[in-house]
Amino acid sequence: MAAPRKLKVFQAQIGFYDTVVATTSQPAALRAWGLRQDLFASGHARLADDPQAIEAARAHPETPLKRAVGSTDAFAVEAAHLPEVPAAAARRKARTAGSTKASTKAPPKTRPAKSAPPKAKPRPKPKPDRRPLEAAEDRLGAIEAERQEEEAAFARRRASLEKEISQAKAAFARSRKAAAADVAQALAAYRKAGGED
Repeated sequence: MAAPRKLKVFQAQIGFYDTVVATTSQPAALRAWGLRQDLFASGHARLADDPQAIEAARAHPETPLKRAVGSTDAFAVEAAHLPEVPAAAARRKARTAGSTKASTKAPPKTRPAKSAPPKAKPRPKPKPDRRPLEAAEDRLGAIEAERQEEEAAFARRRASLEKEISQAKAAFARSRKAAAADVAQALAAYRKAGGED
């Protein structure tokens, strides 16, 4: 009988989620996460050290579990809630408030010399248009949210397939056991009737 596989628990932050997976190796963890990039080489993935995360991952081997970044929710196949993403308007309001504070401080007044003509005030430089940046940030947020939905759909399909495989194995075991019992009964009857193996 083969020895049970020794599972290690790895963790990484992928998109808006903290994730853990119990598997046999780093390459197997990357495959379970559906990644080609080596997050271990870049330091973005490592062995898990949180006892609760390790226990949850070992209860679902080879299945990535996740929770929203920064939350204290339990790790699960489906995260309890989506992470809070600050709206572009809130970011814009915070930036505007910061620039208003900086501009309220007036420079000290100086008196021009009587003989010097008054200097014309330089025209204020127009503020750069932030709309393209905000639109790009919104597109990035939408793409990342769409990817999270895809990952959730993949996880649901994987769980369904694993359940189907488990049911098929159980049905095979029951059928084989019944067929083996029939063979044993027929063999006993054959021998009792004087048949030889």
